[in-house]
Amino acid sequence: MDTALAGIHHVTAVTGDAQMNIDFYTKVLGLRLIKVVATFDAMVEPSYHLSYGDTSGTPGTLLTFVETEDVGPGRAGKGLINFVSFAIPRLSLGFWLGHLIAQGIDYKGPTRRFDEQVVSFHDPDGLNIELVAHADTNERPGWESKEIPAEHAIRGFHSVTMWTGTYAETSAFMTDLLGFRLIQQGENVARFAIGAGGPGSYLDVTDAHGFWEGEVGQGIVHHVAWSVANEQELDDWITMLDAHGVEQSGKKDFKYFHSTSFHEPGGSEFEIATAGPGFTVDESVEELGAKIQLPPEIEPFRDFYEQEIIQLRLPTAPKYTFFSDEEEAR
Repeated sequence: MDTALAGIHHVTAVTGDAQMNIDFYTKVLGLRLIKVVATFDAMVEPSYHLSYGDTSGTPGTLLTFVETEDVGPGRAGKGLINFVSFAIPRLSLGFWLGHLIAQGIDYKGPTRRFDEQVVSFHDPDGLNIELVAHADTNERPGWESKEIPAEHAIRGFHSVTMWTGTYAETSAFMTDLLGFRLIQQGENVARFAIGAGGPGSYLDVTDAHGFWEGEVGQGIVHHVAWSVANEQELDDWITMLDAHGVEQSGKKDFKYFHSTSFHEPGGSEFEIATAGPGFTVDESVEELGAKIQLPPEIEPFRDFYEQEIIQLRLPTAPKYTFFSDEEEAR
Protein backbone atom coordinates (compact mmCIF):
# COMPACT_ATOMS: atom_id res chain seq x y z
CA MET A 1 0.00 0.00 0.00
CA ASP A 2 1.28 3.49 -0.85
CA THR A 3 0.27 4.93 2.53
CA ALA A 4 2.98 3.97 5.02
CA LEU A 5 3.01 4.21 8.79
CA ALA A 6 5.38 6.93 9.98
CA GLY A 7 6.47 5.63 13.41
CA ILE A 8 5.11 5.63 16.94
CA HIS A 9 2.29 8.13 17.46
CA HIS A 10 1.62 7.50 21.16
CA VAL A 11 1.71 4.86 23.86
CA THR A 12 -1.15 4.54 26.37
CA ALA A 13 -0.71 2.86 29.75
CA VAL A 14 -2.66 2.53 33.00
CA THR A 15 -2.00 4.27 36.31
CA GLY A 16 -3.70 3.98 39.67
CA ASP A 17 -2.87 7.48 40.91
CA ALA A 18 -2.90 10.54 38.66
CA GLN A 19 -1.00 12.81 41.06
CA MET A 20 1.75 10.27 41.63
CA ASN A 21 1.98 9.80 37.87
CA ILE A 22 2.25 13.55 37.18
CA ASP A 23 4.95 14.00 39.80
CA PHE A 24 7.04 11.15 38.39
CA TYR A 25 6.84 11.97 34.70
CA THR A 26 7.32 15.71 35.09
CA LYS A 27 9.87 15.78 37.92
CA VAL A 28 11.81 12.55 37.39
CA LEU A 29 11.64 12.18 33.60
CA GLY A 30 11.19 15.87 32.82
CA LEU A 31 8.37 15.43 30.31
CA ARG A 32 5.85 18.18 29.68
CA LEU A 33 2.33 17.57 30.91
CA ILE A 34 0.41 18.69 27.84
CA LYS A 35 -3.17 17.61 28.48
CA VAL A 36 -5.30 16.64 31.48
CA VAL A 37 -8.81 15.41 30.68
CA ALA A 38 -11.18 14.66 33.57
CA THR A 39 -13.98 12.13 33.51
CA PHE A 40 -16.48 11.67 36.32
CA ASP A 41 -18.41 8.76 37.80
CA ALA A 42 -21.90 10.05 38.67
CA MET A 43 -20.44 13.55 38.22
CA VAL A 44 -18.62 13.43 41.58
CA GLU A 45 -15.60 11.10 41.38
CA PRO A 46 -12.93 12.39 38.99
CA SER A 47 -10.48 10.22 37.10
CA TYR A 48 -8.01 11.53 34.62
CA HIS A 49 -6.49 10.91 31.21
CA LEU A 50 -2.98 12.37 31.26
CA SER A 51 -0.78 13.11 28.25
CA TYR A 52 2.93 13.93 28.25
CA GLY A 53 5.24 14.90 25.42
CA ASP A 54 7.47 17.58 24.00
CA THR A 55 6.66 21.29 23.73
CA SER A 56 3.56 20.83 21.57
CA GLY A 57 2.74 17.14 21.98
CA THR A 58 4.29 15.99 18.71
CA PRO A 59 3.43 12.42 17.63
CA GLY A 60 6.34 10.23 18.58
CA THR A 61 6.71 11.90 21.98
CA LEU A 62 3.26 11.19 23.43
CA LEU A 63 2.93 8.98 26.48
CA THR A 64 -0.60 8.92 27.87
CA PHE A 65 -2.14 7.34 30.96
CA VAL A 66 -5.66 6.38 31.92
CA GLU A 67 -6.28 6.51 35.67
CA THR A 68 -8.20 3.46 36.92
CA GLU A 69 -8.26 3.27 40.71
CA ASP A 70 -10.68 0.32 40.69
CA VAL A 71 -8.41 -1.88 38.55
CA GLY A 72 -5.53 -3.60 40.31
CA PRO A 73 -1.96 -4.08 39.13
CA GLY A 74 -1.52 -5.70 35.74
CA ARG A 75 0.94 -8.42 34.83
CA ALA A 76 3.60 -8.28 32.14
CA GLY A 77 3.50 -11.25 29.80
CA LYS A 78 2.93 -12.37 26.26
CA GLY A 79 0.31 -10.57 24.25
CA LEU A 80 1.30 -7.14 25.55
CA ILE A 81 3.69 -4.24 25.05
CA ASN A 82 5.90 -4.69 28.11
CA PHE A 83 8.62 -2.01 27.79
CA VAL A 84 8.45 1.66 26.83
CA SER A 85 11.82 3.03 25.74
CA PHE A 86 12.77 6.69 25.41
CA ALA A 87 15.68 8.08 23.39
CA ILE A 88 18.26 10.25 25.11
CA PRO A 89 21.39 11.82 23.60
CA ARG A 90 24.34 9.43 23.67
CA LEU A 91 26.43 11.82 25.77
CA SER A 92 23.64 12.25 28.33
CA LEU A 93 23.85 8.75 29.81
CA GLY A 94 26.06 9.87 32.70
CA PHE A 95 23.72 12.74 33.54
CA TRP A 96 20.73 10.40 33.71
CA LEU A 97 22.50 7.87 35.91
CA GLY A 98 23.31 10.64 38.36
CA HIS A 99 19.77 12.02 38.15
CA LEU A 100 18.15 8.64 38.82
CA ILE A 101 20.43 8.12 41.83
CA ALA A 102 19.56 11.59 43.15
CA GLN A 103 15.84 10.82 42.75
CA GLY A 104 16.18 7.50 44.59
CA ILE A 105 15.22 5.45 41.53
CA ASP A 106 16.52 1.87 41.44
CA TYR A 107 17.77 1.03 37.97
CA LYS A 108 19.56 -1.69 36.02
CA GLY A 109 22.34 -1.10 33.55
CA PRO A 110 23.69 0.30 31.49
CA THR A 111 23.40 -2.88 29.43
CA ARG A 112 24.09 -3.27 25.73
CA ARG A 113 21.35 -4.18 23.25
CA PHE A 114 21.77 -3.88 19.49
CA ASP A 115 24.94 -1.78 20.06
CA GLU A 116 23.05 0.71 22.25
CA GLN A 117 23.37 1.47 25.96
CA VAL A 118 20.12 0.85 27.85
CA VAL A 119 19.12 1.79 31.41
CA SER A 120 15.92 0.27 32.79
CA PHE A 121 13.72 1.06 35.80
CA HIS A 122 10.06 1.20 36.84
CA ASP A 123 7.60 4.02 37.28
CA PRO A 124 5.58 4.10 40.56
CA ASP A 125 2.91 1.78 39.11
CA GLY A 126 5.55 -0.74 37.98
CA LEU A 127 5.61 0.14 34.28
CA ASN A 128 8.87 -0.94 32.64
CA ILE A 129 10.71 2.17 31.40
CA GLU A 130 14.00 2.30 29.49
CA LEU A 131 16.33 5.10 28.49
CA VAL A 132 18.32 4.32 25.35
CA ALA A 133 21.40 6.38 24.53
CA HIS A 134 21.36 7.06 20.80
CA ALA A 135 23.44 9.29 18.54
CA ASP A 136 20.55 10.18 16.23
CA THR A 137 18.60 12.57 18.50
CA ASN A 138 19.74 16.01 17.35
CA GLU A 139 16.71 16.59 15.11
CA ARG A 140 14.27 15.92 17.96
CA PRO A 141 14.27 18.73 20.54
CA GLY A 142 13.23 17.85 24.05
CA TRP A 143 11.30 19.73 26.72
CA GLU A 144 13.47 21.68 29.15
CA SER A 145 12.21 21.39 32.72
CA LYS A 146 13.46 22.64 36.05
CA GLU A 147 14.94 19.21 36.73
CA ILE A 148 16.24 18.27 33.25
CA PRO A 149 18.25 20.75 31.13
CA ALA A 150 17.50 20.87 27.42
CA GLU A 151 20.74 19.21 26.33
CA HIS A 152 19.90 16.08 28.36
CA ALA A 153 16.13 16.02 27.82
CA ILE A 154 14.29 12.94 26.57
CA ARG A 155 13.87 13.07 22.78
CA GLY A 156 10.64 11.15 22.35
CA PHE A 157 10.29 7.42 21.99
CA HIS A 158 13.05 5.10 20.96
CA SER A 159 10.99 1.90 20.78
CA VAL A 160 8.48 -0.35 22.45
CA THR A 161 9.01 -4.02 23.23
CA MET A 162 6.25 -6.54 22.58
CA TRP A 163 6.14 -10.12 23.84
CA THR A 164 4.37 -12.62 21.63
CA GLY A 165 3.64 -16.31 21.82
CA THR A 166 3.08 -16.45 18.05
CA TYR A 167 6.36 -15.09 16.73
CA ALA A 168 6.04 -16.38 13.15
CA GLU A 169 2.51 -15.05 12.71
CA THR A 170 3.33 -11.76 14.40
CA SER A 171 6.44 -11.27 12.28
CA ALA A 172 4.53 -11.93 9.06
CA PHE A 173 1.74 -9.57 10.15
CA MET A 174 4.25 -6.81 10.85
CA THR A 175 6.14 -7.13 7.59
CA ASP A 176 3.59 -8.34 5.06
CA LEU A 177 0.59 -6.33 6.21
CA LEU A 178 1.83 -3.31 8.16
CA GLY A 179 5.02 -2.67 6.19
CA PHE A 180 7.64 -3.05 8.94
CA ARG A 181 11.19 -4.12 8.08
CA LEU A 182 13.21 -6.64 10.09
CA ILE A 183 16.50 -4.81 10.65
CA GLN A 184 18.25 -6.67 13.50
CA GLN A 185 18.01 -10.09 15.09
CA GLY A 186 19.12 -11.05 18.60
CA GLU A 187 18.99 -14.28 20.57
CA ASN A 188 15.27 -14.10 21.31
CA VAL A 189 14.36 -10.56 20.23
CA ALA A 190 14.00 -9.06 16.76
CA ARG A 191 13.97 -5.36 15.90
CA PHE A 192 11.53 -4.10 13.30
CA ALA A 193 11.41 -0.55 11.92
CA ILE A 194 8.81 1.46 10.05
CA GLY A 195 8.99 4.63 8.00
CA ALA A 196 12.31 6.46 7.84
CA GLY A 197 13.82 4.38 10.65
CA GLY A 198 15.70 5.66 13.65
CA PRO A 199 14.40 6.35 17.18
CA GLY A 200 10.63 6.36 17.30
CA SER A 201 10.29 3.84 14.48
CA TYR A 202 11.37 0.70 16.31
CA LEU A 203 9.30 -2.24 17.52
CA ASP A 204 11.27 -4.91 19.37
CA VAL A 205 9.51 -8.28 19.36
CA THR A 206 10.41 -10.91 21.96
CA ASP A 207 9.60 -14.56 21.29
CA ALA A 208 7.76 -15.37 24.54
CA HIS A 209 6.14 -18.72 23.73
CA GLY A 210 5.84 -20.70 26.97
CA PHE A 211 5.47 -17.52 29.06
CA TRP A 212 2.26 -16.64 30.88
CA GLU A 213 -0.32 -14.36 29.35
CA GLY A 214 -0.10 -10.71 30.29
CA GLU A 215 -2.95 -8.85 31.95
CA VAL A 216 -3.73 -5.17 31.42
CA GLY A 217 -3.93 -3.20 34.65
CA GLN A 218 -1.99 -0.58 36.57
CA GLY A 219 1.62 -0.39 35.38
CA ILE A 220 0.89 -2.01 32.01
CA VAL A 221 0.68 -0.62 28.47
CA HIS A 222 -2.80 -0.79 27.01
CA HIS A 223 -1.79 -0.10 23.39
CA VAL A 224 0.73 1.47 21.05
CA ALA A 225 -0.43 3.73 18.22
CA TRP A 226 1.33 4.16 14.89
CA SER A 227 1.13 7.47 13.04
CA VAL A 228 -0.35 8.48 9.70
CA ALA A 229 -0.49 12.01 8.30
CA ASN A 230 -4.22 12.57 7.89
CA GLU A 231 -7.72 11.12 7.77
CA GLN A 232 -7.42 10.02 4.14
CA GLU A 233 -4.46 7.84 5.03
CA LEU A 234 -6.37 6.48 8.03
CA ASP A 235 -9.33 5.66 5.80
CA ASP A 236 -6.98 3.83 3.43
CA TRP A 237 -5.67 1.74 6.30
CA ILE A 238 -9.17 0.93 7.52
CA THR A 239 -10.08 -0.25 4.00
CA MET A 240 -6.93 -2.36 3.80
CA LEU A 241 -7.43 -3.95 7.22
CA ASP A 242 -11.01 -4.81 6.30
CA ALA A 243 -9.86 -6.32 3.02
CA HIS A 244 -7.47 -8.61 4.90
CA GLY A 245 -10.07 -9.67 7.42
CA VAL A 246 -8.50 -7.82 10.37
CA GLU A 247 -11.18 -6.97 12.89
CA GLN A 248 -10.85 -3.33 13.87
CA SER A 249 -12.82 -0.64 15.64
CA GLY A 250 -13.55 1.62 12.69
CA LYS A 251 -12.65 5.30 12.77
CA LYS A 252 -12.98 6.92 16.18
CA ASP A 253 -12.79 10.65 16.97
CA PHE A 254 -10.67 11.33 20.07
CA LYS A 255 -10.72 15.12 19.56
CA TYR A 256 -6.93 15.43 19.31
CA PHE A 257 -6.60 12.70 16.68
CA HIS A 258 -8.69 10.12 14.82
CA SER A 259 -7.81 6.45 14.93
CA THR A 260 -8.72 2.83 14.52
CA SER A 261 -7.58 -0.03 16.76
CA PHE A 262 -6.99 -3.76 16.25
CA HIS A 263 -4.89 -6.64 17.58
CA GLU A 264 -1.87 -8.31 16.06
CA PRO A 265 -1.88 -12.15 16.02
CA GLY A 266 -0.13 -12.42 19.39
CA GLY A 267 -2.79 -10.30 21.10
CA SER A 268 -1.11 -6.90 21.54
CA GLU A 269 -3.37 -3.96 20.77
CA PHE A 270 -2.31 -1.58 18.02
CA GLU A 271 -3.84 1.68 16.92
CA ILE A 272 -3.33 3.78 13.80
CA ALA A 273 -3.74 7.48 14.59
CA THR A 274 -3.66 10.72 12.63
CA ALA A 275 -1.03 13.38 13.30
CA GLY A 276 -3.73 16.04 13.71
CA PRO A 277 -5.65 18.01 14.65
CA GLY A 278 -3.31 17.94 17.65
CA PHE A 279 -3.38 19.10 21.24
CA THR A 280 -3.68 22.81 20.50
CA VAL A 281 -7.33 22.59 19.38
CA ASP A 282 -8.46 23.72 22.83
CA GLU A 283 -5.29 25.30 24.29
CA SER A 284 -2.44 27.33 22.88
CA VAL A 285 1.06 25.84 22.93
CA GLU A 286 1.93 28.08 25.87
CA GLU A 287 -1.15 26.97 27.82
CA LEU A 288 -0.89 23.21 27.23
CA GLY A 289 -1.50 21.26 30.42
CA ALA A 290 -2.35 24.34 32.48
CA LYS A 291 -6.10 23.69 32.64
CA ILE A 292 -8.05 20.53 33.29
CA GLN A 293 -10.37 19.76 30.39
CA LEU A 294 -13.88 19.02 31.66
CA PRO A 295 -16.77 17.21 29.95
CA PRO A 296 -19.28 19.60 28.34
CA GLU A 297 -21.98 18.79 30.88
CA ILE A 298 -19.66 19.77 33.75
CA GLU A 299 -17.95 22.79 32.20
CA PRO A 300 -20.71 25.23 33.34
CA PHE A 301 -19.89 24.22 36.92
CA ARG A 302 -16.10 24.59 36.61
CA ASP A 303 -15.77 26.97 39.56
CA PHE A 304 -17.47 24.49 41.88
CA TYR A 305 -15.43 21.53 40.66
CA GLU A 306 -12.14 23.40 40.89
CA GLN A 307 -12.86 24.42 44.48
CA GLU A 308 -14.62 21.33 45.83
CA ILE A 309 -13.85 18.27 43.70
CA ILE A 310 -10.58 18.58 41.79
CA GLN A 311 -7.59 18.03 44.06
CA LEU A 312 -4.91 17.68 41.42
CA ARG A 313 -1.71 19.72 41.38
CA LEU A 314 -0.53 20.62 37.89
CA PRO A 315 3.09 21.72 37.52
CA THR A 316 2.29 24.42 34.95
CA ALA A 317 -0.78 25.87 36.64
CA PRO A 318 -0.28 27.77 39.93
CA LYS A 319 -4.04 27.93 40.54
CA TYR A 320 -4.08 24.15 41.07
CA THR A 321 -1.05 24.13 43.37
CA PHE A 322 -2.71 23.84 46.73
CA PHE A 323 0.55 23.06 48.56
CA SER A 324 4.11 24.04 47.87
CA ASP A 325 6.74 21.29 47.79
CA GLU A 326 7.93 22.39 51.26
CA GLU A 327 4.41 22.31 52.70
CA GLU A 328 3.77 18.92 51.15
CA ALA A 329 6.99 17.54 52.64
CA ARG A 330 5.81 18.60 56.12
